[in-house]
Amino acid sequence: MSYLGESIPKLGFGLMRLPMSGKEVDITQTIKMVDHFLDSGFTYFDSAYGYIDGKSEEAAKTALFDRYPREKFSFATKLPAFEAKNAEEARQMFWTSLKRTGAEYFDFYLLHNLGSVRTQPFYDFGMWDYILELKEKGLIRHAGFSSHAKADMLDDVLTKNPDMDFVQLQINYSDWENEYIQSRKCYEVARKHNKPIVIMEPVKGGLLAGKLPPEVKAVFDATGSGASCASWAIRFAASLGGVITVLSGMSTIEQVRDNVSYMKDFRPLNNDEQAVIVKARETLAALPAIPCTACEYCKPGCPMGIVIPDILDMMNREVLYKDPHAAKDGYEWETLFGGKASDCTQCGNCEQICPQEIKITELLKTAADKYE
Repeated sequence: MSYLGESIPKLGFGLMRLPMSGKEVDITQTIKMVDHFLDSGFTYFDSAYGYIDGKSEEAAKTALFDRYPREKFSFATKLPAFEAKNAEEARQMFWTSLKRTGAEYFDFYLLHNLGSVRTQPFYDFGMWDYILELKEKGLIRHAGFSSHAKADMLDDVLTKNPDMDFVQLQINYSDWENEYIQSRKCYEVARKHNKPIVIMEPVKGGLLAGKLPPEVKAVFDATGSGASCASWAIRFAASLGGVITVLSGMSTIEQVRDNVSYMKDFRPLNNDEQAVIVKARETLAALPAIPCTACEYCKPGCPMGIVIPDILDMMNREVLYKDPHAAKDGYEWETLFGGKASDCTQCGNCEQICPQEIKITELLKTAADKYE
């Protein structure tokens, strides 16, 4: 049985991490990357209202819409209603994106980044009905949403909004069995609702590409295939059923060349390769890390509303991937929607309820020193 996007090549170009020249997008390099991607037979581009403060959509106009026939590619962008003060401001985001890109319509249009407190504004502002109205007018071909929510919330959203055509999820081999991200569980929920999936973060923001812990990289090197770490991660995601495409946020022409080299004639992972992925995942999981299972028992009793599991997840990111910059960036993003580590009053409520007996208050002190 066919599904929406089945014929789309399984590598998509994420326009979130474009090459920069100072504070501006390096449009010369971006054009080279876009041209090579299209010349290699790939067609799907993904942006968002807020990527690079709107410069991602503007770069798409210059590098893509102004230079290629509209039917040669598919373009997706997203609307972050949780950043708006009211429904009118949220709705205007669509028209701003349309003007920035110069698009006559969007092939795929998404309500952006559902999860936690970010979800409710989409209901408060009537955004579900709004994007269906835009679709009826021909301004959107396919309506969907991107989500970092856990499986239960994803199931609830899809149950309440059955008219959505597709969903975009964070899926990678590292997060597949992770109880905080719940990649596998979310994938299974989408499949249960018969929604095709666009996969984001297949290399976890680059952490599964050039920044793997040596112990994990050794697992892939031992195969003797010579394949890049990124290729293992992207092929894992693309091997799943019901996938429209797998997004890679590419920043250099070298990354484009590497990705298209193994995805041009894509073949799913075979049984032996799947076993390598399992070993890599198990090796990664065995590395020293804070034993937080993201049960969130600690959150209701915190008088300061500190996003404790999110903060511990960022600390683990630094330990596992040896990337303090990614951890700090992630910390700053997560604490936009909840209390910071420095807000801790040392009341100890979290430690009393933690099933893993984690010394949370001490770790929050460390996080405040590191990331604030």
